[in-house]
Amino acid sequence: MNTDHFTSVAKQYVQSRPTYPPELFAWLAQTCTGHDLAWDVGAGNGQASVALAAHFAKVFATDLSEAQIAQAAPHERIEYRVAPADRSGLPDASADLVTVAQALHWFDFDPFYAEVRRVLKPGGLFAAWTYGVLHVEGQAVEERVSHFYHDVVGAYWPAERRHVENAYADLPFPFDAVQSPAFAIRLSWTLDDLLGYCRSWSATARCQAATGADPVAALDTELAAVWGERTRRREVVWPISVRAGFR
Repeated sequence: MNTDHFTSVAKQYVQSRPTYPPELFAWLAQTCTGHDLAWDVGAGNGQASVALAAHFAKVFATDLSEAQIAQAAPHERIEYRVAPADRSGLPDASADLVTVAQALHWFDFDPFYAEVRRVLKPGGLFAAWTYGVLHVEGQAVEERVSHFYHDVVGAYWPAERRHVENAYADLPFPFDAVQSPAFAIRLSWTLDDLLGYCRSWSATARCQAATGADPVAALDTELAAVWGERTRRREVVWPISVRAGFR
């Protein structure tokens, strides 16, 4: 990972980012031939790391952001470390699984993939996934959230965001691919939950830094007019795209 886009929103990130479905981690564990060690790269605050710990004896979780690692939940089977993606510090052929949750698009692919091949055991599994643009229940709400994403903060997304939007289809993938089931994140959120998530975006932070104004404040006003009671819960869905393959 060359650039840290999330230190400025680390606390909001841990409070507001959606968690991944348990079925994803069960599938990863079923697909792996061993369950001794999983390396979670770009682990952030450890959302995927904690879920992996239910299936692996040890999880090694790394992230470039010291602020993100500082927000991670302690776990007896997880070792957190601040480290770049291409220099894990792990021994050769030590990991049964290497995962990247919502972060592969930030990496320098050649040195990172070389590190993955070094660290994975022969026949070990590499899996990276990304969740796309959210969909919110209710046409009027969906339209306003889409406008915010594309038109209000759209110019402030880093260029790498395009890989998320096209489901990682164009990223290099030097592994023996395996097809995954279809997964999605489905949550029931209040208006304040949704606004907190929008505040966790790197584009939102960059927009606020550039303009001096909080763009979510205007979104709050727009959504309040069509949401109903602020405590009303609406379904929010993110499709998950998985790229997985064996070493």
